[in-house]
Amino acid sequence: MFGRSASSIRRGRLPVRLLVVGLCMAVLAAFGPTAAAADDPGHAGDAPFRGKVISLMRHMTLEQKVGQLFVIEVAGRDATSVSDTAKGVNQRLFGVDTPAQAIAKYQPGGVIYYTTRNNDDNIGDPAQVATLSNGLQTAALAQPARIPLQISVDQEGGALVARFGAPATQMPGNMALGAGRSAADARRSAEVIGTELAAVGVTQDYAPVSDVNINPNNPVIGIRSIGGDPGLVSNLAAAQVAGYHDGGVSAVAKHFPGHGDTGVDSHFGLPEVTHSLDQIQQIDLPPFRADIAAGVDSIMTAHVVMPAIDPGVPATMSHKILTGLLRDELGFDGLIVTDALDMAGATATYPPNVAPVKALMAGADQLLVAPQMDTAYGSVLAAARSGEISAKRLDESVYRVLLHKFQRGLFRDALVDPAAAPQVLGAPQHLADAQAITNRTTTLVKNDRGLLPLTSGPRNVLVAGWGVGTTQTMAAALAARGATTQVRESGTTPSATAIDLAVASAQNADLVVVSTNNAYAVDATTKLPTAAAAAQTRLVRALLATGKPVVVAAMRNPYDVASFPEAQTVIDTFGYTTHQVESLVRVLFGEVNPTGRLPVSIPRADGTGELFPFGHGLGY
Repeated sequence: MFGRSASSIRRGRLPVRLLVVGLCMAVLAAFGPTAAAADDPGHAGDAPFRGKVISLMRHMTLEQKVGQLFVIEVAGRDATSVSDTAKGVNQRLFGVDTPAQAIAKYQPGGVIYYTTRNNDDNIGDPAQVATLSNGLQTAALAQPARIPLQISVDQEGGALVARFGAPATQMPGNMALGAGRSAADARRSAEVIGTELAAVGVTQDYAPVSDVNINPNNPVIGIRSIGGDPGLVSNLAAAQVAGYHDGGVSAVAKHFPGHGDTGVDSHFGLPEVTHSLDQIQQIDLPPFRADIAAGVDSIMTAHVVMPAIDPGVPATMSHKILTGLLRDELGFDGLIVTDALDMAGATATYPPNVAPVKALMAGADQLLVAPQMDTAYGSVLAAARSGEISAKRLDESVYRVLLHKFQRGLFRDALVDPAAAPQVLGAPQHLADAQAITNRTTTLVKNDRGLLPLTSGPRNVLVAGWGVGTTQTMAAALAARGATTQVRESGTTPSATAIDLAVASAQNADLVVVSTNNAYAVDATTKLPTAAAAAQTRLVRALLATGKPVVVAAMRNPYDVASFPEAQTVIDTFGYTTHQVESLVRVLFGEVNPTGRLPVSIPRADGTGELFPFGHGLGY
């Protein structure tokens, strides 16, 4: 951790907490409840906070109101003392050295934590993150408006989008939960994640993903989705909303109105979802309706075009989608936050001075990671001054942001205890629950010759395929059950040499376990398998040709089996957390009876129909 030691933080924590609590109480006293006028934003049902919010807004400057609409990234692991690298990032983004100075400059409504993006490097050990959160809140409350921050992160669970690694508990992720079919497990998974985030001062999780993944070649969603059935996604996404609330954080359903049938990654381009209006109603919207019914706090927009609703206009910038569909038709009155505005799905169409204004006029309330922050802030401020963004429209969003903070208790006490955080993240009960839930998700897709379950005891096992950590962890778990193992890890795109080495090693093995990662991926331009998918398929087929017993473990998307349907033993894990690798080995040896069921259908590679239907899964 940069700056003060952990012991000095603990010694200094009480005065800081008293100061911040005092500031919070001063805000509540200075801007106490006031009678709302007929044209004030909000509803009578927002009591007991409506009067407090309106009173606070009446004392805010236009600049402070505009600041509340932005959620910014910051670089560094401490609010006031950061590395030279972090200073360079903050200077490039904001023209200041530290996160606290960025808060003072813009007085933003929120901050989002990242790890490697832009070298932000916010996340270290639990006490450090908690201290950073406290420092950011202290900086926010030191500003004239004394408004606490919403601190957010993308912690979806699973192997793909999880900013907090160990010691934080690694839950299995959405598609694994879809395979498990348990709303109780989905809720508990979210509760564990939420509890651990709250302990380090994160107030909001950008989850659950509520997209219905019906495109096997979706390059950005995949296992981040619960599955391909709208009913299943609705049930488990709503359960997660409740779970995040149980854990003490607010939930953000994403990506509205649906990112599950895209062939382009919106980080790098602007996808188009060509669903008819009926398909949108039947496939894409049910999970968001369920999330709203479950009380979801916020909904994140998708940088996708839906021609059936608003041709050529990304949903993030579409008044017909955000206001007409989400607000008016679905009745959502919570926060609407954009997906990151520096993604190509936004920047390719709208420059930095246009995108924030367009998103707000479409109906968004919060602008996430706007590029060229000075330009973005200035453009919104100018639009508000000119009347392009009306005072009424501006106040609607500021009201929702502030109401959310009152409802989540941030004005009461925004600080957390850095000394307690290490006992919460990775708590023994959390780890035990993660393993138990994961055990109920592993799915046996094929066991044609009854190879599984294995018996414990001496045998030579070759562990081949994708993943340095995955293959090593798998080999260690096999060795613990009496096997003598050899590892031939070959990466995402196995070379001919690597394939030859694996085949040679297989000659001396009694069993081969080969892991794959996205071996069904198709190039969006050529419509042919990607180089990585083709190479992994060659590896699997070469190992099958040895005549040795082969178990194929698809460690990410479940569609891989379509690339080598001749494989006789196939297991899907839907991710590669430590718990998922352990569960895989437990299933291999019959220590866990596989109960997972496919949450998507698996198409044949030649497009002639289904290879395996939704709901397929074998047991012992």
